[in-house]
Amino acid sequence: MTSAPILDVRRLAPPEPMERILDALADLPTGGRVRVLHRREPFPLYDLLRRMGYGWRTQGAEDRFEILIWALDAPPSQAELDERIPC
Repeated sequence: MTSAPILDVRRLAPPEPMERILDALADLPTGGRVRVLHRREPFPLYDLLRRMGYGWRTQGAEDRFEILIWALDAPPSQAELDERIPC
């Protein structure tokens, strides 16, 4: 089981995935993470994350991407980076 909350935006139409992700980040406690399931790689999100002081790791291909997002001042452990959500 994952320790980070899971935000599944795969079935949402744009711009709702971006809005939901940004809302989740606004509510993220210090040291928290959020794990996002998306149907595509959200390239526009990455520039926003960088400017807002977040790091991320994206894993996936085709129509299932998993993005772990964290504040740069609280990086995840290697175990958190390696964790995957079961299909």
